[in-house]
Amino acid sequence: MTEQLERLNRLPLRDDLRGLTPYGAPQLEVPILLNVNENTHGLPEQVRKAIVASVEQAVAGLNRYPDREFTELRERLAGYLGHGLTPENIWAGNGSNEVLQHILQAFGGPGRTAMSFPPTYSMYPLLASGTGTRYVTGVRSDDFTLTPESAAEQVREQAPNIVFLCTPNNPTGTALSLEVVKAVYEAGEASSSIVVVDEAYGEFFHAGTPSALELLPGRERLIVSRTMSKAFALAGARVGYMAAAPEVTDALRLVRLPYHLSAITQATASAALEHADALLANVEAIKIQRDRIVAELQELGLKPAPSDANFVFFGGLEDPHALWEGLLEAGVLVRDVGIPGHLRVTAGTEPETSAFLARLRELLAAGIR
Repeated sequence: MTEQLERLNRLPLRDDLRGLTPYGAPQLEVPILLNVNENTHGLPEQVRKAIVASVEQAVAGLNRYPDREFTELRERLAGYLGHGLTPENIWAGNGSNEVLQHILQAFGGPGRTAMSFPPTYSMYPLLASGTGTRYVTGVRSDDFTLTPESAAEQVREQAPNIVFLCTPNNPTGTALSLEVVKAVYEAGEASSSIVVVDEAYGEFFHAGTPSALELLPGRERLIVSRTMSKAFALAGARVGYMAAAPEVTDALRLVRLPYHLSAITQATASAALEHADALLANVEAIKIQRDRIVAELQELGLKPAPSDANFVFFGGLEDPHALWEGLLEAGVLVRDVGIPGHLRVTAGTEPETSAFLARLRELLAAGIR
C-alpha cells in the first residue's frame, strides 16, 4: 500500500468509496488524441471571435451572480432543438454529467434504483454511487444490440426508479430504435420509472435515425439529455442540457446548487448556439471520417460495430493492448475500454484518421492483432 493511500484510508471516508480510483481516461501528450471522443476540428474562427466577444461582455458583470435561471441559454437551446420545445422544457448544467447527477439527486437516492444496459457509459454507476442510488444492470445481445421486447422485460423485472438508455451507445456507437425507448417507457409505468435517453452523440446520427425528442409529448417521465462537448466542440466549456416536461425541470431546481452555471459558461454556450450552422458543418466532416474508418476496418478483416456516433468501436483483436501500445508508439492514442478483443477510436480530422489507419495497417502486417 502506498503512503498516499495509507493517508487516504486514515480519513473517515465513506465505506463504499474505499479502494476506488478516480474516473478518467489517460491524458498523455501525444500528437493525435483519438481516445475520448472529442471534436478534434476545434472551433471555427468566426465562432471563437463570437465567444470572446460574448465573454468580454459577461466579464463586465462578474461582480454579480449570474442569471440563476440561465434564461437566454434555455431560449437558445429550445430554439436549437426544435420539436415545439420551449424554455420551460430545458435544463442545463456543467456538462451532461451534472445534468445526469441532478436527475439522480431528484429521482434516485437511498432506497432507490437506477438501471442501464452495459456495456454503456461508465459514468452511470459512478453517478449512482455518488447519490446513494443502487445501480443494477440489464444485458444486451452478443452483438451489443437491445430489442424492445428484451429491454421491456428486464425493466419490468427490475422495476427501477431511473433507466438510462444511451443512444448512440458509448462505447459501442450503436443507436437504439424509438421502439426500444417506447417499450421501456411503457414497461416502467408500474414503477413510475424516469427514462433518460442519453443522446450525447445525437448530432452524429446517420440520416434518417430519429431522436427521442420526437417522443417527449405526452410522456412526463421521459428525459432526453444532450451535450455541447461533442458536436459543438465545447468539451472544455462543460455545457450539457436536457429536454423534458416542465415539471421535470421544476424537480431539478430543488437539487441544483445556487447559480450553478457561471456567467462565463452561459455566455460561451449562447454564442456557440448563435453559430450552430458553422459548428455543425464540422459534424458532417466527422461523419465522413467515421464511415471511412468503418469501411476500412472491415477491409482489414476487423469487426467494427455500426456507429451513429463520432467514434468507432471495433473487435476481432487477439491482443488489443499490444495494438493500443503500437498505435501509441506512433503518437496515436485510442481508447482501451476494457472489453476483451476490442478498442475504440474517435473519428478525427482527415489527416488524423489517415495516420491512425496507416499505423493500424503496419501493425496488422507485423502480426499484431
